[in-house]
Amino acid sequence: MIIRKEQEIALENAATREFEEKMRIHLQKFFPDHCKALGEEGVLDAIRHGMRRAASYGVEIERDVCLYIDQMFAFGRDFDTDPDLPWAAEILTDEEMPDPTERINLLHETSLRYVKMAAMKK
Repeated sequence: MIIRKEQEIALENAATREFEEKMRIHLQKFFPDHCKALGEEGVLDAIRHGMRRAASYGVEIERDVCLYIDQMFAFGRDFDTDPDLPWAAEILTDEEMPDPTERINLLHETSLRYVKMAAMKK
C-alpha cells in the first residue's frame, strides 16, 4: 500500500483537527472561565499557539502537548518566557534532559509545587 503525499497531509490535518476538538472540550471542562472570556475562536487560536510553542521545544506527543497547553491556561499564554516564571523556561530548554516527555512531566510537577507554595503564602 502506497500513501501519496496528499493523503499523508489529509491524515495529518484530520488528526490535528481531532486533537484541537479534544483540547477544546478538555479546556472547557478545566478552564471554563478562560474559555468563556476567549470565545470559541480565541480558544482555538490559543490551542494552535500552544501546539506551535510546544513543538518548538520538541513536545509533540498528544498528552504532552495537552499538559503544555494546560500550563498556558494556568499561567498565561507566554508562560514559557515569563520572567516571573523562570523555572518554566529552564525546564523546557534543559539540554541535559533531552526527552520532551520527561521535561513536560517535570514542568507539570514544578507548576503544581509553585501553585501550592503560592497558596500557602496567602
